[in-house]
Amino acid sequence: MNWIENHIIKLFKKLGIREGMKILDFGCGSGNYTIPIALIVGNRGVVYAIDKEDRGYWPGEGLNELRERISRYGLVNVTVIKTKGELRLPLSSNSIDFALLFDVLHTYYFPTSAQRIKLIREIHRVLKPGGCLLYYPGDPEVFHNVYEIDTIKAEIVSQHFTLLSVHEDLLIHENNLVKGHVYKYVKPLAKSRKIRVT
Repeated sequence: MNWIENHIIKLFKKLGIREGMKILDFGCGSGNYTIPIALIVGNRGVVYAIDKEDRGYWPGEGLNELRERISRYGLVNVTVIKTKGELRLPLSSNSIDFALLFDVLHTYYFPTSAQRIKLIREIHRVLKPGGCLLYYPGDPEVFHNVYEIDTIKAEIVSQHFTLLSVHEDLLIHENNLVKGHVYKYVKPLAKSRKIRVT
């Protein structure tokens, strides 16, 4: 394990990821976040790593690279899911503790608000009540597109998420470490019904 992976492990522990949790890494690429999270959750947990590319745009990217890294680390708790880009997630409702949207929820991949909201709704569906969505803007933050970030944050809140905190740290963008922000949202617990006693 290298120092970057150690740094990412510390970051996710700070954000609340623990042993035994079920995690969704949507748009996982070659697993820059999948691998450290798998090491945190251990064999009692699972990481669902979803992407549509076997090979990325650059050497060493994509699901093929992720599969090699999983094998190298001897991990048995990562489920790799290749999609064709559809936005219906092959996961049960209320089953996930944390979902990551890191450097994927922006206009390059999802140019319309309707597409982004459809994905956010799916994330909401699969998260357990009290589960968290971690959003790192990636490209828009690197290229200072504040308007886009504000729009996407508003879209997340519009789908019944509550912003808990914002964490500034070093994050991976196109295999480089850059300063960025992780926005931590929670899916509120279901409102309890009032029982009327007569």
